[in-house]
Amino acid sequence: MDKPVCLIDTESDGKLCVQQSALQILQQIQQPVVVVAVVGLYRTGKSYLMNRLAGQQTGFALGSTIESKTKGIWMWCVDHPTKAGTTLVLLDTEGLGDVDKGDSKHDTKIFSLAVLLSSTLVLNSRGTIDNKAIEELQYVTELTEYIKIKSPDEVVDDSEFVKFFPSFIWAVRDFTLQLNINGQDATEDEYLEFALKLKLGTSSQVNNYNLPRECIRKYFPSRKCFTFPFPTHPDNVSYLETLDPAEISKQFLEVTDRFCQFIFDQSQVKNLKDGYTVTGRVLGHLAKTYVDTISSGAVPCLENAVIAMSMIENEAALQEGLEVYQSGMEKLKNSFPLELNEITSEHQCFTLMATQTFMKRSFRDHDGKYLTSLEKESMEDFMPELVVTISSARTWRTL
Repeated sequence: MDKPVCLIDTESDGKLCVQQSALQILQQIQQPVVVVAVVGLYRTGKSYLMNRLAGQQTGFALGSTIESKTKGIWMWCVDHPTKAGTTLVLLDTEGLGDVDKGDSKHDTKIFSLAVLLSSTLVLNSRGTIDNKAIEELQYVTELTEYIKIKSPDEVVDDSEFVKFFPSFIWAVRDFTLQLNINGQDATEDEYLEFALKLKLGTSSQVNNYNLPRECIRKYFPSRKCFTFPFPTHPDNVSYLETLDPAEISKQFLEVTDRFCQFIFDQSQVKNLKDGYTVTGRVLGHLAKTYVDTISSGAVPCLENAVIAMSMIENEAALQEGLEVYQSGMEKLKNSFPLELNEITSEHQCFTLMATQTFMKRSFRDHDGKYLTSLEKESMEDFMPELVVTISSARTWRTL
């Protein structure tokens, strides 16, 4: 892709919808995907970081006004710079906290989708990780209301969410403080953990203070922090994408490079439960399943989404296997008449090829239902050819 496209948009009635053109792009990606999504308040420079991850100066719209530029979720698929045979999928989400939105839960839906689709979630904020910044993350405390592991009537421990959730990076922009805790120099990661430290006590005030911190610690045990200084003179910040590198702070560029390299090296391929590797095609299935569920007013259920996806993938795997078998048998017809042992041997060879093709794409065919269907339909295709062979052999003997 030479530029981003809209993956998830908002219809006139306020419901989220997946763009078919974006799904078609994902359908063509057979490689594993590393999915990096960025979330945060609007007008905080999220898009700049995503453009840098794509190796470009421009791409995702930065905007230069107080109006939120990105709407919905935009997608940019590029070759992964350090992992051969892997696609890097970048998701730039619309800014949270935009006063123009009418749906008070819209932000939580966008945040939840970013969590569901990504293997690395980047939270972008400005200033410091203070109590106000953490309180603005009420979306984290609402995640379990918008995402379910299993059907709503089944009780699941919150720790189960960790198996599905992405790694977490907090990118603090325009950071001006000294990294110092209790008089000692501290790392960026130590600064984050200090900010997430819980208070002792059981009062409502303490509970309110601890709740978002507990959620971040519980749902995102893999955490990383980067603190970015001001990139340039305040008057030029709105035009960051058009500035010459010489006009941008060396310290800012250094942190940006570290941030990008960390994601390239450490962000993992998107996986589902049981270690199933997500390709671009599968990511498209998941996006549509989640968005359709949310738009219907229901809560996305991770297990149900995996089951629905397994049906789609196994049916497609079945068809691909049959096509391999049928293609081989069609070519074999050009060699008729054949001896019975020859056609039986070729049938076995094509059946093996069909099974191997099926296995490459199949997913969670635990009871062997689809594999059995492949074997059955292959045999049904084979029987007429076997009859023709036997008839031909009789004819040749008569002659």
